[in-house]
Amino acid sequence: MSGPVLIGDAMTGGYGAADILHDCTIAVEKGQIAVIVGPNGAGKSTAMKAVFGMLNIREGQVRLNGRDITKLTPQARVAQGMAFVPQTSNIFPSLTVEENLEMGAFLRRDDFRTTMEQVFDLFPILRDKRRQAAGELSGGQRQQVAVGRALMTQPSVLMLDEPTAGVSPIVMDELFDRIIEVARTGISILMVEQNARQALEIADKGYVLVQGRNRFTDTGQALLADPEVRRSFLGG
Repeated sequence: MSGPVLIGDAMTGGYGAADILHDCTIAVEKGQIAVIVGPNGAGKSTAMKAVFGMLNIREGQVRLNGRDITKLTPQARVAQGMAFVPQTSNIFPSLTVEENLEMGAFLRRDDFRTTMEQVFDLFPILRDKRRQAAGELSGGQRQQVAVGRALMTQPSVLMLDEPTAGVSPIVMDELFDRIIEVARTGISILMVEQNARQALEIADKGYVLVQGRNRFTDTGQALLADPEVRRSFLGG
């Protein structure tokens, strides 16, 4: 198949009558990392939610593997191979780590233990804490649980909304390393990230949004090298 695995093409829409996105296009290729960055209020998370079907778009189209999924519910998109990790409220705190991962396999009818082992290989600390309540873990470990649960659905596209929010720089680097590992398995990553410079360093494709519109689109390295992007969005 040629073309992106997932594309939100020329999306216009928002919440109620107010449009937040204006002719916004976001896409990710197979096994690549696409990052959405921009100032606060730029519509980054709104673009992710539009792609995942959490809000209606008045214009434009969302396609997954070439198929128009614009009208599908988020649940139906999960069944088609999309997984979404929201920024907050993304684990079941009273359940154990293992139970959280099992919840990620709720749509599956096959033996998911191999996938769980793959998650434990990716995040070894979760194997050590598999019997512990997820709510007792550190912020970075809870984020690993959230990503691991999403991977249990065996997605073709993994969407992450601010995965490093509130974690230390060391934990952020570790999470980014794991995200790169996931992409190497062929899973496409679409990510909104406040730490723009660090995110663009690992990005195959970067989208800079301003007021719900595409301002810059290029490879992560090209955006990092662009003087205007550096001056306006990366602190010089």
